[in-house]
Amino acid sequence: MERLVETWREMKALIRKRYVANHCYKDPHKKLQRLIQVSKCVEDYYKEIEMPMVGAYVNEYRVATMARFLKGLNKEITHIVELQHYVELEDMVYMAIKVEKQLKQK
Repeated sequence: MERLVETWREMKALIRKRYVANHCYKDPHKKLQRLIQVSKCVEDYYKEIEMPMVGAYVNEYRVATMARFLKGLNKEITHIVELQHYVELEDMVYMAIKVEKQLKQK
């Protein structure tokens, strides 16, 4: 006899285990490793990072996510943003958006 599920976290894990194929976790991880900004605006680039992380249930350290985001930004934005100290990813994204707007105005 199976034991009863007692928490929402247990229920989500059980559903994922039974109904989500392994490749559904691997593909978003691979995509995350290859993401770069290129011609996208910073906001769209950030959304591209965010979606696979949610879809693949990526649970990495905040610092690792921030490093991933910074690594994929266009170099002229990266050079300015990396001079700042950030605690939260959202602050880093906001600064990158500001830098991008300033660069476009020049």
